[in-house]
Amino acid sequence: MDYGGDWTLACIDGIAIDGPAGAGKSTVAKLVARKLSYLYIDTGAMYRALTWKALNLHMDLEDPDLLGDLVENTDIRLAVDASGQTRVFCDGREITDLIRSPQINKAVSRVALIPAVRKRMVELQRAMAEGGKIVMDGRDIGTHVLPEAANKFFLTASSQERAMRRYRELKEKGHDVTLEEVLAEVKERDWQDSTRSAAPLAKAEGAIEIDTTGLSPDEVANLVIRHVTRGC
Repeated sequence: MDYGGDWTLACIDGIAIDGPAGAGKSTVAKLVARKLSYLYIDTGAMYRALTWKALNLHMDLEDPDLLGDLVENTDIRLAVDASGQTRVFCDGREITDLIRSPQINKAVSRVALIPAVRKRMVELQRAMAEGGKIVMDGRDIGTHVLPEAANKFFLTASSQERAMRRYRELKEKGHDVTLEEVLAEVKERDWQDSTRSAAPLAKAEGAIEIDTTGLSPDEVANLVIRHVTRGC
């Protein structure tokens, strides 16, 4: 399914990182961007921002028309602060921390299922990538958003490892969750992401797969950079 309209595919001087929830995509992408002085584009945060707005408006997340209208009338912006951290803004309000709650975790896949939402998000993401020298992570970057990216990676890890990472992250932020709940959520998210009709999660052709189980984010980032700089 093409979400790009008249957007012309060209070889993007950038790095596309895909993989399931909890595989370490965002953490690794941020490290790679910092080490290479590239711009990090957090696509997942964009879907989370729209989900946050929809929930605050008490919208029906199963209504594609409502969500299609919402995404067309929502200003989502990413900005890098002085410390190099990506800040997320929705209609002018910073919501960086608000979009990482368990409530958003459970709802974001439903919003991302809507074709009209994905179409608009892809348009925004491709526009951000046009300048080159970017690192973009998500679930359909190498397959749909930037299929001509110069470097494509697919990160994975066992469901138990990914659940433990997410559990620790949530507990550190003060959320009352159990490991069993998080594991069930991770498995449900895997199923939703891999079976959805709109750009399902899949390893892109030519992507390098890295199993991050037992590896630190810095070790994975260095593996990515080694592949990117090989032959340069």
